[in-house]
Amino acid sequence: MKRRRLSPVWWTRILVTALVVVACIVVYTSNRLLTERFTDRTRGAAEVRLALYSANLLSELQRNSIVPQLLARDPALIGALNSADFTQSTARLLSFVDEIGAASLVLMDTDGRIVAATNRERLGENQRPQRSFIDALRSNITTFTVGEREEGGYSFTYSRRVEDSSLVIGVVSVEVDLAKLERSWAGISDAVMVLNSEGLAILATEPRWRGRLEEEAIALQEPQTAIERALRGTPDWSALPIDAYLRGDGVMRQEARVPFQGWRVVSFTTFQSVRERVNAILALEIMGFAITLAGLFWFLSRRSNLAARMFQMESAELRQLNRRLQREIAERKKVEKDLEVAEQTVAQTSKLAALGEMSAAVSHELNQPLAAMKTYLAGVRLLISRERPDEAVVAVQRIDSLIERMGAITKQLKSYARKGKDSLEPIDMKDAVLSSLSMMEPQLRQRQVVITRTLPDHPVMVFGDRMRLEQVIINLLRNALDATKTAGEPVVEILLAQGDVARLSVRDNGAGIEDLDELFEPFYTTKAPGDGTGLGLAISSGIVNDFGGRLTARNSAKGGAIFEVELPILGSEIEAAE
Repeated sequence: MKRRRLSPVWWTRILVTALVVVACIVVYTSNRLLTERFTDRTRGAAEVRLALYSANLLSELQRNSIVPQLLARDPALIGALNSADFTQSTARLLSFVDEIGAASLVLMDTDGRIVAATNRERLGENQRPQRSFIDALRSNITTFTVGEREEGGYSFTYSRRVEDSSLVIGVVSVEVDLAKLERSWAGISDAVMVLNSEGLAILATEPRWRGRLEEEAIALQEPQTAIERALRGTPDWSALPIDAYLRGDGVMRQEARVPFQGWRVVSFTTFQSVRERVNAILALEIMGFAITLAGLFWFLSRRSNLAARMFQMESAELRQLNRRLQREIAERKKVEKDLEVAEQTVAQTSKLAALGEMSAAVSHELNQPLAAMKTYLAGVRLLISRERPDEAVVAVQRIDSLIERMGAITKQLKSYARKGKDSLEPIDMKDAVLSSLSMMEPQLRQRQVVITRTLPDHPVMVFGDRMRLEQVIINLLRNALDATKTAGEPVVEILLAQGDVARLSVRDNGAGIEDLDELFEPFYTTKAPGDGTGLGLAISSGIVNDFGGRLTARNSAKGGAIFEVELPILGSEIEAAE
């Protein structure tokens, strides 16, 4: 008997049902876990805040407890009480109040009359019936008193009697400014109250709570805010279920004892933020499952049409990409060709720029033989007129040698100005160095630079282009000349050695190179504006790389810079090619 295979419709129903079941399980589990997690987190945060409230309160009390003892020993205040001259006492107290941070400072005589105070309106008041004055006279230590204000609330005062030679001459009291703690608590989401040893609220974020027991204070609160509704609707603080906030009446009560006269700090935190965060995450989960279910329906209904459309789109995209790739290949070839022409043009321009710089020295070099030729010609005319032909022939021969010298100079300049060959051939690196030195000789002699050259006796054969290699060497020599402008005795050392590679080193005794990383970048130059384009070393590096070598630079330990050209020797190049 054959088993019946389920149709796609049944598979769709099963899949949708399974997705709905999974969504219900996930939402229910997430609700329980997130509720517990956020509730614990809210409780932990409330405990931390409560600890901070208690620590701030204790710190403020302890910070002010030492002040009366210090003021009771102040010589200026003791002298004022003995002399009954209190003209400077109030100013003395005012100088302390900002530094101490107390609410007020008061100095009283033995009759309880205020003789100096930071609040000048209190001068002359009689504090003899006050508990703070009486306790301070009876005790030889600092006393703390909580008193009720006429305008409401409580005052917190440290008092201590002032003695001089074991005689009581007055009392000094410091009122602690605990109202600033109430003001700072008013900006938070918790409701906070401080209870004394009798259970009365002496500090509270709600003014109507002061002076009442905790139960009486809560009963006075109107249900306006979330915390107020929670306080009104929660009869038992200790037996709250975890999701009591679902009804909007959940609140968390935290209590901490302050190690000061049996005081306690109580805070009330609402669960409203827990519900909001849990609901936000559950909403995201439900939305995600809804989107998944909608996507599933859409996918199942449009699967076949989508597949066909995808094939058509992919085919069209491939054709479009193929055409685009062909266009890019053609554009790349054109750009590469243009770039090659531009590189050759820039290299030729750099050579012509070098020729321009050498023109002044070359013209001076040509002027000398021209002046000598003029002298010799004048002598020839004189010798012929005197019928001395033998001596005239010698003078003509000298003129001929001068003409050959001038021709050699112009020939070198013409050969250097020509564009290099595209193909590479075996060349002698030693001859290229000597030819470059010959072309640079007028400039070197004009600058009076000491040239030290160390060349091998045998040829150093490399694979390259003679004209382009000479361009590299002349660029290095020109840079060395520019670097030695500030040197007292300019020296340029040239060393050509052959080992595994042919290495040409050009060293100067200039100031060295500051930025080696950007040295071979195009348009980077250390010369003054107008003295250089910053292309010489970049072009030289490109030429050496075309020959299969490398151009490097470094600073010498003896001062100055060293440029090295390394090229593979002809034998190793042939072996590598084979």
